[in-house]
Amino acid sequence: MKKDRPYGSWPSQLSSHELASGAIRRSEPRVFDNDVLWLESRPAELGRTALVKFNGTESQTLGPTDLNIRTLVHEYGGGGWLPTDHGILVSRFEDQRIWLLHDDLRPITAEPSSPKSQRFSDGTTVVDSDDTIWVVEQHHLHDPQPQNFLATVSVDGAVTKIASGADFYSSPTTSPDGRTLAYLSWDHPSMPWDHVRLHVARRSKEGWVDHQVVLDGPALQQPRFSPEGLLHVISDATGWWNIHEVDVNTRRSRPIVDVDLEFGLPSWVFGQRTYAWSAENIWCTWANRGVGHIGQIVNGDLCELDTGFTEFNGLDILADGRAVTIAASWEKSAAVYALDSAGSAEQLSVSDAVPLASEDISVPQPIVVSDPHGQPTHAFHFPPTNSSCFSSSGVPPLLVLSHGGPTAGARSSFDAGIQYWTSRGIAVVDVNYRGSTGFGTTYRNKLKGQWGIADTEDCIGAATYLAECGAVDPSRLAIKGGSAGGFTTLCALSNSDIFAAGISRYGVADLSSLAQETHKFEARYLDSLVGAWPDEEHIYRERSPIHHTERLSTPMIVLQGSEDPVVPPSQADQLVNALAGAGIPHAYVLFDGESHGFRKAETIANALEAELSFLGQVLNFEPADLIARIELQ
Repeated sequence: MKKDRPYGSWPSQLSSHELASGAIRRSEPRVFDNDVLWLESRPAELGRTALVKFNGTESQTLGPTDLNIRTLVHEYGGGGWLPTDHGILVSRFEDQRIWLLHDDLRPITAEPSSPKSQRFSDGTTVVDSDDTIWVVEQHHLHDPQPQNFLATVSVDGAVTKIASGADFYSSPTTSPDGRTLAYLSWDHPSMPWDHVRLHVARRSKEGWVDHQVVLDGPALQQPRFSPEGLLHVISDATGWWNIHEVDVNTRRSRPIVDVDLEFGLPSWVFGQRTYAWSAENIWCTWANRGVGHIGQIVNGDLCELDTGFTEFNGLDILADGRAVTIAASWEKSAAVYALDSAGSAEQLSVSDAVPLASEDISVPQPIVVSDPHGQPTHAFHFPPTNSSCFSSSGVPPLLVLSHGGPTAGARSSFDAGIQYWTSRGIAVVDVNYRGSTGFGTTYRNKLKGQWGIADTEDCIGAATYLAECGAVDPSRLAIKGGSAGGFTTLCALSNSDIFAAGISRYGVADLSSLAQETHKFEARYLDSLVGAWPDEEHIYRERSPIHHTERLSTPMIVLQGSEDPVVPPSQADQLVNALAGAGIPHAYVLFDGESHGFRKAETIANALEAELSFLGQVLNFEPADLIARIELQ
């Protein structure tokens, strides 16, 4: 029999520690010699990223138990490993050198002059050669800006530049005959979803020569050669990230399917793949209104498969023509699958039990809200769900989620971090505010010059819409965000009075400080989101919540990693000092050794419990969990 309990006080089967220890993040599925390999980020193992192989019957973790595969190129990394005929080349987090994993683990590249100063990512092999090609990021002691370039790495560890001069490089790939190299480059102030160049080079006895720009923009990604050697790339020239065939001679491209769908992803990390060939057909994944899909392009037609999944990560092909991907749905956590052309799925990774019964999982309702200009914005509304509890009094509190990026998007699959709240009686709305990906180029560009305004309006709009519909309690609205989402959270709290509580995880409080202190990859990101720095410093000051603390009156909890290179702890320190000076109830939790995004199980659990305790005190409910009470200053 269901028990009548206040919203927020429902006992949940999903504990913070169970969530944290089970929060394995899988990525970069690859097929090599018909074995399937992938990465697993494991909070229970101090957040290390392990390499796993499925050999047809079972999966096994490769390498020593302390092997942590993680590159720091662009700080966000990705693409830190590469299978070759000699073994698997990996970037070890501890020193950022390339190591060879075979029967043992041995270093390939030399120890750099200073720790972690030479970093490698996005490697590719070359037919009939022992050399591999990598994106290299070289840091120098007396220069705050590293140098990025493409280089070959030989089996004896020699690093030889083959392309340099641009601010950034990515996605080296070679043709099936090994004679042609394609890659991408871009310069400040562009981000990889703004304006990118596609290059090709020819292989000769002297190395890679005759570098030419084939396409000069717009937003290009994932160059790949077909089995016949035809170059393809994902381009948003049509207004959507479609797959294009490139004519190298005429320097033109055409979409192989011209549809209002997103086959591309924001290139925050390396190693992403959303299309691959199986014989003459192309397997591909895409997003439609923020939800993932998978299918094949057959004779120029896009044929979707009915798999029941709603989110996909990575793509590669087995010898039998099946696609390997990491897939999830609203009710199933992510796992590695092999999918055939009929849509049937074989699970390859160890099964991760969903920590909730199906009747306790909140499945979202897509909502569309009008922005101040009468145009649609998108969100997923997760109502409170718990088969053992109900509340007879009133309507639930609401937690608004503002995703990071901001050029990113809300997840479209099971997220234990959301279910943690809904199973306790707290509604959640995950907002795909203007600027989010998955809705076309026009929607993504709506945040240009409007960061802190458009995203804030959309989060406020989603909360107001649900309150006016009677779905949530208008007096108990809270907002939470991390990184760029933390900035949106702070802007919402300083520009409106509808929220009763705010949660900022490593959030941006001072845009001027961010523009001067952040890493190279994002050093000019704010030029498009806010305005040219320092010419338009007055806009930075006006948009920064740290300069408008007189507008703040909402209790807040601030969570921060001590070793965050993207949003330095100084941002959190500034904010907390301002809250203290204004006499606003707040809590500050600094996690030693954590970077941008929490990786350790203990940190993940402690952060959730601190947030739950905070919301219970501010929104006036008593959590059913036995957790430590966070002290508000």
